[in-house]
Amino acid sequence: VAPISNTSTNLVAGRRAVQFRRPASQQQARSTVKAMAQKRAGDEEKMALVNKAKCFIFDCDGVIWKGDKVIDGVPETLDLLRSLGKRLFFITNNSTKSRAGYLKKFQSLGLPVQAEEIYSSSYAAAAYLESINFQKKAYVVGEEGIQEELDLKGIKHLGGPADGSKSVNLKSGEYMHHDPEVGAVVVGFDRYINYYKIQYATLCIRENPGCLFIATNRDAVTHLTDAQEWAGNGSMVGAIMGSTKREPNTVGKPSGFMLENIANTFKLQKDEICMVGDRLDTDIMFGKNGGLSTCLVLSGVTTEEALLSPDNTITPDCYMGQLSELMSVKDKLKVAA
Repeated sequence: VAPISNTSTNLVAGRRAVQFRRPASQQQARSTVKAMAQKRAGDEEKMALVNKAKCFIFDCDGVIWKGDKVIDGVPETLDLLRSLGKRLFFITNNSTKSRAGYLKKFQSLGLPVQAEEIYSSSYAAAAYLESINFQKKAYVVGEEGIQEELDLKGIKHLGGPADGSKSVNLKSGEYMHHDPEVGAVVVGFDRYINYYKIQYATLCIRENPGCLFIATNRDAVTHLTDAQEWAGNGSMVGAIMGSTKREPNTVGKPSGFMLENIANTFKLQKDEICMVGDRLDTDIMFGKNGGLSTCLVLSGVTTEEALLSPDNTITPDCYMGQLSELMSVKDKLKVAA
């Protein structure tokens, strides 16, 4: 019997499996149970969240800002958490800027943040290569952020924006040469991706023995502006996955590389860290995979409808409309402190 959506299977010995449609009331019951299990955080849940955590890790896009605009109430909320002695870190899968570049963005938005508190996927890519004692060249499909971080680690590289204007003339006998010393292809978000870059990356991965394929992230969409969602790095990574038939090593969320780096560098216990993000499949999964407390905010990608859908299997410990909702317990937290 062909599968039917929203169905269950009744197996009877010696008989063919029979499919029957689940009653609508059962679907509604599942949604109700899920909504109860993921109740929007009230004052009690907010107090418990803040009191348990000694450290907060925030995603940036959709949590701290959207495009080039700070989300309402974020500066005051960060000030509150710092006044309570909480350590704060800011991690982003966006690799277009280096940590120095993101520091400038924080400062331009009036957010007092230290460079050591920022972790970008561009930094993660360079830190990963450093951790394996990488000695060859890296070919970059991406922007300046990756190259700046590679420079700081002393890793030789080529590609990046310099290849943004290159084109391929597919005349008879056309042959593209590539550097045999490339030992890693790093793919990050690239507004100037073109066929030349895809082919060069493909040749390195397929023809250079042992060449690594590293993705800064595989996000489907991203908030480049506050007006709409834009195709994310998953589209760039997917193109090269298709031509190489290789799975990349992803160093950004939900991979645990950045978390391990933060926890080890600053001697943090993971059960004392809370991850706050706007994406279920990256931010919340990142936190759950790492053993952290998790809080979803609805100011970015994920809607309440998607969170409470029976099809969603990723459950945060709590959720709020936006980060500034923590301010509703400011006075209680101050008294408790």
